[in-house]
Amino acid sequence: MAPACLLGVCSLLCAWSVVTGHPCSLDHQGWADCNGKSLLHAPSSLPSNITGLDLSFNSLVMPHHGTLLMNFPSLRSLNLSSNALLALRSAVFSNLRALRLLDLSSCSIAYLHTDAFKGLGNLHTLLLRNNSLQELEVAFFLPLKALFHLDLQHNTLVSLDTRSLQLMEAVPQVRLEGNPWVCDCTAQPLQQWLQRRQAVQVTCASPLGLRGWEVAALDSQDLGCQMKQRFPRGLSTTQQITVTHSNTTTPPSGKGGRSWPYLVGFLVTAIGISILIALAAKCKLFHKNFASYRHRPLPETSSIRGSPMEDGSSWDRGASESHPMPGAADLQAEDDDGFIEDNYIQPSEQLPEEEEQESHISI
Repeated sequence: MAPACLLGVCSLLCAWSVVTGHPCSLDHQGWADCNGKSLLHAPSSLPSNITGLDLSFNSLVMPHHGTLLMNFPSLRSLNLSSNALLALRSAVFSNLRALRLLDLSSCSIAYLHTDAFKGLGNLHTLLLRNNSLQELEVAFFLPLKALFHLDLQHNTLVSLDTRSLQLMEAVPQVRLEGNPWVCDCTAQPLQQWLQRRQAVQVTCASPLGLRGWEVAALDSQDLGCQMKQRFPRGLSTTQQITVTHSNTTTPPSGKGGRSWPYLVGFLVTAIGISILIALAAKCKLFHKNFASYRHRPLPETSSIRGSPMEDGSSWDRGASESHPMPGAADLQAEDDDGFIEDNYIQPSEQLPEEEEQESHISI
């Protein structure tokens, strides 16, 4: 019963294709084979519920705006290989949300818009080998949430940035062989990524000294980069120091975090020395001020023998010998002081003195 039904469906599809006149062949599983028919566009007469479409080895023209295939929302597999597509515009496959496999091999693609694969959230396999891609932007990977297999073999990629490699970590199978990789310091992220993935057959194309070498087998010295020495987890600290001094001039990685005690000790020592210097300067200033305020007491008049006049004259002579003569400014200051004192003498006190002077004159 079942073979009879399948035969009936197949004959019905074949008869329908003959009536409609499209050049593709259909099978009972919903696969349309349009391989090598010199088509410029996908035939609009194909049933809209097909799940597979082979348009390889044709002359398809990519639209400048809109989508490539408007009438096939149930498509799960699409083969566009060996068409001169050259460039993929934005959202050209956005209506194929059920697509699981997309083959774009040997299409001479040199440009990918960052939103070229927008809407392909269910895409499982993407084949881009044998094209002319020179770089991959980070946004290229963002719509491909379910991607499992990515084939980038035999393009013109020379390097990949760190962000793109990080996004490619979520893709279990990635093929990068056959690209002209430049093995210099910029290839260090790629080298580390390949070592983690244990990928082989990814070889250098330049410089000449490294041509044909596997990128994953190179080290930092081969790439011309200055890197810290890395050690396996099983090595002890003594072994790490021995290997470091014998192979490289960089210090062991474990010593970098122990330098802070030396810094703290240096700061404490500097602060202590500064405090001692400040205390020493303060003590010296204190002694200087103390010495400047020391005075010798004057001799008492009662302990000096002789008449008051003699005492006064001797004291004046000693003072004159020990102290220089006052200047004109000092005399002027004394005269001024005397003048001020005379001005403060009351008239009542001057009268007796005048009378006494007149009495002397009369005598």
